[in-house]
Amino acid sequence: MPPPPSVANRLKIQHYNRERNETVERLISPQQIVFYRDNWYVDAWCHLREGIRSFSIDAITAAEITNDKAKDLSKASLKEYFEKGYGIFSGSKVQWAQLKFSPARARWVANESWHPEQKASYETDGSYMLAVPYTDDRELLMDIMKHGNEVEVIAPEQLRSRIKEILQQAANQY
Repeated sequence: MPPPPSVANRLKIQHYNRERNETVERLISPQQIVFYRDNWYVDAWCHLREGIRSFSIDAITAAEITNDKAKDLSKASLKEYFEKGYGIFSGSKVQWAQLKFSPARARWVANESWHPEQKASYETDGSYMLAVPYTDDRELLMDIMKHGNEVEVIAPEQLRSRIKEILQQAANQY
């Protein structure tokens, strides 16, 4: 009888993708579990996508331990991957968002930490310029939108266009 599988084994999971409204079977090598913004995630090597991915645990509808050994990633490689960009979503292509907050909103945002490598300065009119790295715009867009008309995306143009599109769609509902 083979020994029982350990945490060093791969998992076969059924993962529900809310964005696409579909469930996909994934074979993953779990690396760490993190709690972020009131949700639990398993960071893992995804053998289907051949890269590091984060899976919301509440979106895993089934899990089964396999007999295959898990791919082991170093703590340093995980840290580098997850700390490159903004928020929970990571990737390899880093871009910098340039955000301009109104003088009134600057009093709050100046005391917030958006990213360990953020760059910030006050303008002569009292507005606050904040630059943050990101690799995936999803979470960044949500955080920008919560500041409404008190923030302007200065760059990159792709992010600026995306926020404009989202806000236009929201305005069209009213």
